[in-house]
Amino acid sequence: MPQIELGVPKGVVESLPENDETAERDMRRAIAGIQSRLNEAIDGTDPAEAAEVVADAVERMEEQASTYHEFVPELRAWGQSPIYAIAWRNLYVELIGQLYEHEWLGEDLDRERNFRLVEDGIRLSDL
Repeated sequence: MPQIELGVPKGVVESLPENDETAERDMRRAIAGIQSRLNEAIDGTDPAEAAEVVADAVERMEEQASTYHEFVPELRAWGQSPIYAIAWRNLYVELIGQLYEHEWLGEDLDRERNFRLVEDGIRLSDL
């Protein structure tokens, strides 16, 4: 099974203040950890099983992105810059997109996520 490869999106790095290398380093470290955990978890599994693991990770990333998104208006209300919250939110959204770009994973990941929607009792309308 191919390995999952993730990277820091250029746009996210460019959105950070120029003098702050700490946030970029933290993002790189977070991405390396996510990538490592995913690759360990899917090692030796078939694509369908890998999609289950990755779907769990996607759900966690969506929760993280949502949390950072909620910080933005709160930070603005307190007169603080929301740039880091926006950057981390965008990072998680971009990572989800990167996971879907893996050709061997995308279709199974879509199937797993759709299965979870139906399993949770959410029914899609008839088109």
